[in-house]
Amino acid sequence: MKNSNLLKRVNALGFSLFGVEEDQNANLTLADMVKSGDLRLWEGFPVVLANSAEKGWFNYNKVSLYLKKPLDKSYLASLMVMSLALYKFFNLKFSWANEFYKSLPDNRQKEFNGFLKQLRNNNDLNVAGREMSAQRLKTVFNNYFSQSQTKLNELLSVKDELSLEYSLSQVFSPKQKELFLKKLKREKLTKTEKEYFSRVVKKKALALANPELHRLSQKLLE
Repeated sequence: MKNSNLLKRVNALGFSLFGVEEDQNANLTLADMVKSGDLRLWEGFPVVLANSAEKGWFNYNKVSLYLKKPLDKSYLASLMVMSLALYKFFNLKFSWANEFYKSLPDNRQKEFNGFLKQLRNNNDLNVAGREMSAQRLKTVFNNYFSQSQTKLNELLSVKDELSLEYSLSQVFSPKQKELFLKKLKREKLTKTEKEYFSRVVKKKALALANPELHRLSQKLLE
């Protein structure tokens, strides 16, 4: 692929093609992935979408604004629906994905059902007029998801990662959750992130770790 800059941006948002880490405009990157027409990048679209949404960066309307051609906007819609079907196949429940599905018109929900059926039967998908391998889509996403959860599993021994993700979302904002997880995984924080973590996130974590608060919370739920 000629667009090495796009590949670097895609990598930094979770779909590793090169070893580069830098701040990114997630919505612009997603739009450029759509416009590229490159099947390898389209296969990684669900990865970058999930990672961007988890960090609170994804905004569908902003992605769409970067796409000037009606055909590209149609490609975006199909890639979004394909991604939702892939998440459903893996039984991943993202609140943003559920809300987006509800906003889909009937023809896109029908497309979703078709994609899900093809994924379950391991048949190729026709996404925006392009044949995409169901097996490759599942392998690419499963590899990313497995790798991204390994460190958390080792640190927390969490059996239900989705329950953890939901619980964290009830307490922390997307940015706070991102810093909480980065700190757990011992990833390097910028000076600004360190200051924000100490000022806000750490205080919430201390409150959550308070045994008396935990006991009272359990009592309220009895």
